[in-house]
Amino acid sequence: MATTSTRPQSHNNNFLRLGLAGLSKYGTIGGLVILIIAFSIALPYQFPTVRNVTNIFSQVALTAIIAGGVTIPLVVGEFDMSIGYQASFAGVLVTGLMVNQHVSTPIAIIVVLVVGAVFGLINGLIVTKFNVNAFVATLGTGTVIVGLNYGYSAGTPIAAGLPGMFLNLGNGTLAGVPITILVMVLVLVLLWILLNRTDVGQSIQAVGGNKEASRLSGIRVDRVKILAFMLSGMCASLTGILLAARLGSGEPTAGDGYLLDAFAAVFLGSAALRDGEFHIIGTFIGVLLVGVAFNGLGILGAPTFYQYVFQGALLVIAVAMSSVARKYLKR
Repeated sequence: MATTSTRPQSHNNNFLRLGLAGLSKYGTIGGLVILIIAFSIALPYQFPTVRNVTNIFSQVALTAIIAGGVTIPLVVGEFDMSIGYQASFAGVLVTGLMVNQHVSTPIAIIVVLVVGAVFGLINGLIVTKFNVNAFVATLGTGTVIVGLNYGYSAGTPIAAGLPGMFLNLGNGTLAGVPITILVMVLVLVLLWILLNRTDVGQSIQAVGGNKEASRLSGIRVDRVKILAFMLSGMCASLTGILLAARLGSGEPTAGDGYLLDAFAAVFLGSAALRDGEFHIIGTFIGVLLVGVAFNGLGILGAPTFYQYVFQGALLVIAVAMSSVARKYLKR
């Protein structure tokens, strides 16, 4: 009798475990699907249109680029809190080089990307060689970057005389597709290939999994971490460049807000497809989830503060539900 009475409970536990496993891996994707369906029903003539879908991808493109970059340090177990400040400085620097120093558009972009890599190198060296906590180190370098930003721009936007070639990067199209979307796809694909199809990517994931084991197996952990910060810096600078091109000016604080947006997307994405692991596909899903929510709420006419409340609540709920599910499954 005792054996018979435990069977329903055992079946219920199995169903619960299956449900939690699905929630842990597919909850974020399910949330995205639910949002798309809900907004499509509520706004049948505005939301599910080709024009609006293109608009959503265009809106999230810059966030996806900077979030893709910051995913790499997170994979190796480090934070880069300087990305928003780097993006702001990149926009000011690229426009200043073209307007004040009369540098050509391609050279200005290359210089700014190199500067982003140098900032990443500095972050990586501080973290690995001086053993400074990455959170503190990158906040410190971010503050230095803010000073450089205001020193170079005097706190005023740089806008007059920007070349049409540069402005076209932020607002133009290629074969009918916004250039920012094409750049986003290119960056995310390259980052995915790097992480999943190269020896460097395997080393990055190994260091994130177990730093000491990686070191004992011959992986140069410090170099891997430095590379991760450099990639993050370059993606932040690219975001700042494209943002300046979109706005038509280098605004000293234009990229600061991307810090929260990027981390929200990455942590939302960590609850998608994998059990709390940071990965590029998950990051893009997180970016898209927030982008769809902002777009739909915007069309509905919701005040801006509702959008940010929704973003924060969504992040907390998604990560919390994923964490609870993983803890239960480990029992």
